[in-house]
Amino acid sequence: MAENQQPTPPGTQTLARGLAVIAAVGHGHTSLRAITAATGIGRSTTHRLVQLLVQQGYLRPMPERTYSLGPTLIELGFQALADNPVTTVAAPVLRELHERVHDTVHLAVEDHRQVLYLDKLPGTRGPEMRSRIGHRMPLTRTGVGKALLLESPDRWREQYVQDTPVTPPEHLTREPMTVAEFVADMARAASRGAAYDLEENEPGIRCVAGPVRDGSGAIVAAVSVSATRPYMPMERVRALVPVVQRAAAQVSGALGYARPPRGVPVER
Repeated sequence: MAENQQPTPPGTQTLARGLAVIAAVGHGHTSLRAITAATGIGRSTTHRLVQLLVQQGYLRPMPERTYSLGPTLIELGFQALADNPVTTVAAPVLRELHERVHDTVHLAVEDHRQVLYLDKLPGTRGPEMRSRIGHRMPLTRTGVGKALLLESPDRWREQYVQDTPVTPPEHLTREPMTVAEFVADMARAASRGAAYDLEENEPGIRCVAGPVRDGSGAIVAAVSVSATRPYMPMERVRALVPVVQRAAAQVSGALGYARPPRGVPVER
């Protein structure tokens, strides 16, 4: 849990420990022993913090002396989503897109160099996907993540290396791209103005994603359409590019971006 941890500001150690306990439970360390091991906090201190967090609703006691995230966090999480202007303005656009394509529609942003899903409308055909609201994924393995990186070529190589495990996860059946192949893939995505995920993140799942911009023109979110391979042959992948771009442009317009979407070059 201490990985990439920033120095704790003076006078905030107790708060930092409490937040570490919540994060540990959120990452699946649900027993007192597991929380203590994950955080490095003493057992007696961890026990006191857990008691307070349960009392305030941040944690919920479960059977066999384990804990889960509590109702207070659920309330705050929904409030955080409601307070995000992207989520609010995108909602009707996502519903309209979902009704048109009948596939899974996502809205995501970048947070701490990862994809953070803000909204998901599940498709009406094919199996359910692993993604969920509040879930995080690697930027360079997902369509929405690539869309978020379209105009950051200085980050492509470094981010891909950061996201690439030494041993690929067992659930992935496709051989990962080399760094050079990924950079070339991103260059094509930037030229087209939309990104693809061709089973790079989840076997059998393909995705088309487009960037959402704010009033300054900066990419602040991404919209995507995902489906299983039988419903997403490459012909449909290409055909969905302008559809996803129009939806992303609608959200961008609601955020104050006035520039019209550029034309889509024909791929060969």
